[in-house]
Amino acid sequence: MPITEPHQQGFTLIELITVIVIVASLAAMSTDLITMPVKSYLDLQRRTTLVDNAETVLRLMQRDIRRALPNSIRIAGGGTALELLHTSDGGRYRAKAPADGGGDVLDFTAADDRFDVIGSLSTAPAGDLVIYNLGVSPADAYSGGNRVTVKNTSTDKVIELTGAKRFPLQSPQQRFFIVDTPVTYRCNTAARTLLRYAGYAITEEQTDSPAGAAGQLLANNLVSCAFAYSSATATRSGLVTLQITLADSSGEATTLIHQVHVDNAP
Repeated sequence: MPITEPHQQGFTLIELITVIVIVASLAAMSTDLITMPVKSYLDLQRRTTLVDNAETVLRLMQRDIRRALPNSIRIAGGGTALELLHTSDGGRYRAKAPADGGGDVLDFTAADDRFDVIGSLSTAPAGDLVIYNLGVSPADAYSGGNRVTVKNTSTDKVIELTGAKRFPLQSPQQRFFIVDTPVTYRCNTAARTLLRYAGYAITEEQTDSPAGAAGQLLANNLVSCAFAYSSATATRSGLVTLQITLADSSGEATTLIHQVHVDNAP
């Protein structure tokens, strides 16, 4: 009886190509399943970083704007620079002598260099004192018509001025404010930075870069910004609109808009 060879089977070329195609497809799908969530996570992380940076800047600006001297906010540079006079404290001055005849009244008919504070201040005043700022002459703190420096010897009950001053207008509520520094926020789109300036001299003319002050870096990756200010009217308070756009090197970008209401009652 003849011996037969066992039947041998193999893969055809078509079957082999089919297997290769299926394996490649499965590998590509597996790669997408792994890389897409990772890419989405990294994109979300970049967006979150940009949003956090922008929100931090806007919160700082809002804090300064809410402490601004009434009617002291002004815009320059086509909406790329915002300046204000920052107040550290405020109170009421004595406008009438008490019944017993004592007390130091602030005189508006002649130059005066001291007066009593009604109530008390949170700290001993230091800086410039301003009364009834309207933002226009003669009651404009930037030009100095209603502003004078306080002596270092002043207390929270009596304020002494460095020189006798006749203030042009009285405050209907007998209010005064202590200004410790001007503050400027400036966008530099060429350098992609947002800077904050403080501790410089108050000047009548507004400039984009205050002289004698080093800007504090608040944000990098700045693409654009727009600051706008609508002054108060008889029916509404003032409104500051802040818009900044940040973008990182990967092209991820975010734009935040924030509005701050300003009580300009002097």
